[in-house]
Amino acid sequence: MDSRIKTQTCDQALVMDLPFASRETVRVRCLGSPSWQLYVRLVFDPATKALPRKPAREDAGVAQAPASTPVAVKDAAPAVALRRVVVARQLLRAGSLVTADMLVEVDQPATGLDSQVLRTIKEAENGETVREIAAGVALRSYDLRRAVLVKMGKTVLLTIGQAGGFSIAARVEALQDGRLGEQVRLKNLESGRLVTGVVTGPNTASGL
Repeated sequence: MDSRIKTQTCDQALVMDLPFASRETVRVRCLGSPSWQLYVRLVFDPATKALPRKPAREDAGVAQAPASTPVAVKDAAPAVALRRVVVARQLLRAGSLVTADMLVEVDQPATGLDSQVLRTIKEAENGETVREIAAGVALRSYDLRRAVLVKMGKTVLLTIGQAGGFSIAARVEALQDGRLGEQVRLKNLESGRLVTGVVTGPNTASGL
């Protein structure tokens, strides 16, 4: 293991598998606490033959497991460079509104990754998928577009006031569709007054 890679303890047995078709990279995971995973690449020396296994013995009626087979290993290659990416926990249909519980941040080998993969869940929240994304696939910026969070005719919670100070909230009707950060026209349901607000989330807006 590269000395620069800091590993953590795990309260369960480590799980190892070969996640890629090339079968050159081993994934080591802790499924307990704290949850983590690392990708390492090992180089085995094919010229060195492994010693044969010793036959199993029985002492006092208790069978012993076969001795492990020693394998000659060259110095481990440098650890694979990793990059934090956002992947889908589940199948995301085209046109789905993306929320944080649909996603997870994982570390993947940086080699071959699309330069536009998302690094944090925050980048994907309140986005709308433009194509179907399978579970486990890393999201890229062009897989999403700003979702329509306020729809015409729907009730919207409008908040007016400064953050941390005095503010009021009122239920208003949206007179047009709006995406995150867009200005939309709203109608006060009681007074009929028309106001403008900025879309801040699903069915929420802030006054100008």
